[in-house]
Amino acid sequence: MTPWPLRVAWRVLGFELKGLASVALWVARRRHGVPPGATACSYAREQSTTLLLMVFAMAVETVVMDVLLSAFGVPAPVRLAVLVADAYGVVFGVGLAAACATRPHVVTAGELRVRYGPYVDLRLPRALIVSARLSRTYDERRMVHMSDGRATVSVASQTNVVVELSEPVVAVRPLGGRAEVTVVRFFADDPKALLAALRVPAATP
Repeated sequence: MTPWPLRVAWRVLGFELKGLASVALWVARRRHGVPPGATACSYAREQSTTLLLMVFAMAVETVVMDVLLSAFGVPAPVRLAVLVADAYGVVFGVGLAAACATRPHVVTAGELRVRYGPYVDLRLPRALIVSARLSRTYDERRMVHMSDGRATVSVASQTNVVVELSEPVVAVRPLGGRAEVTVVRFFADDPKALLAALRVPAATP
């Protein structure tokens, strides 16, 4: 069995690769995992300004730091290491924004897919959904939280949709842990459109 630290490292690497792939999708104006006939529901609008400001600030910091290190005569290897670390932060921010934009929530005839970038992908069979309703909260403390049969996937500390299931489904946490959940709270930019899509009769087995 693969040691837990190594499994976590592989998952983190996978997130980074998906983020880079999402940048390519973003440039090409394409989305991941949205089949023909499905309804895609974005969730990135509330955090887009914050992410863009974060990326801009990190880009400015990268340039300023390199100028300062050069002015103080810091050796080139140290400057290069700092530059690589700062550049990685910029790439991470761009990848996160791209992943959230290109990996929306998806409603198909058979399932509701609740996502957050490359980190969360909950697939809820529509046959198990007994209730889906609008319910706004503005003080979620964690982006992703799973415990006591409940999963929360928030954006900017907000959720606005609650889905209840007739039986548990297995949800995978970002670092690979698993939990059984029957209630899922999450955020959508247009929750009414998502709920309208769920009211369309689901596919029969």
